[in-house]
Amino acid sequence: MKKTDPTILVVNDDGITAPGIKALIDTVKKLGRVVVVAPDSPQSGMGHAITIGKPLRLDPVELYEGVEMYKCSGTPVDCVKLAVNRIFRGKKPDLCVSGINHGLNNSINVLYSGTMSAAVEGAIEGIPSVGFSLDDFTLQADFAPCAPFVESIAKKILEHGLPTGTLLNVNFPKEAHIKGIKICRQAHGKWAEEFDERLDPHKRPYYWLTGEFQLNDQGEDTDNWALDHGYASVVPVQFDMTAHHAISVLNGWKF
Repeated sequence: MKKTDPTILVVNDDGITAPGIKALIDTVKKLGRVVVVAPDSPQSGMGHAITIGKPLRLDPVELYEGVEMYKCSGTPVDCVKLAVNRIFRGKKPDLCVSGINHGLNNSINVLYSGTMSAAVEGAIEGIPSVGFSLDDFTLQADFAPCAPFVESIAKKILEHGLPTGTLLNVNFPKEAHIKGIKICRQAHGKWAEEFDERLDPHKRPYYWLTGEFQLNDQGEDTDNWALDHGYASVVPVQFDMTAHHAISVLNGWKF
């Protein structure tokens, strides 16, 4: 690896031993020096949570030959923060890639996703960032069809950068042959949630979150449409959550 090669931070939310992160490492290590900082256990659904009430551990591990790796006791966002502050010590990596997640982060799922929140944190730090997810929750998931697209997208980001305040949310269908890439908007959808109530041995109730995803969007320019038709969806995401269109409405109110 030459000193001029780009440095790539790899993170995820499924944990440092997940097959998805190995697939991501194997793909992007062709493009530059890889540094991995990932949770020591699964952290799915953590969103943008950070650890503030207890100390964090950051320990080097040797899982894959020639790859600098660290396991972190915290959340995916903690991983990015520690990487920037303690490993890179302010010298930002050229790219932050998160995933490949076991399961989609399309539509509203982007808000709950630890995978995407790690990428968002990278973007907040001014690092060009992207999150990758595959529509397969199993440990036997086949990430091979994703690899050419991961490599192509990472190369383009390293070459062109990304617009200020923007990152990419990339989702792959569970297909042996992915048709191509569609640049999309996030589909309008939500979870119709239920809580399955059960009793513990002491007869106290406890709850399991269950639910069903409801798509309220039939547009052919959405991530859901692309995935349903065999394409990888690429949605540009921003962390500025200001509802700019509402400012003029609120200015008309009499406070």
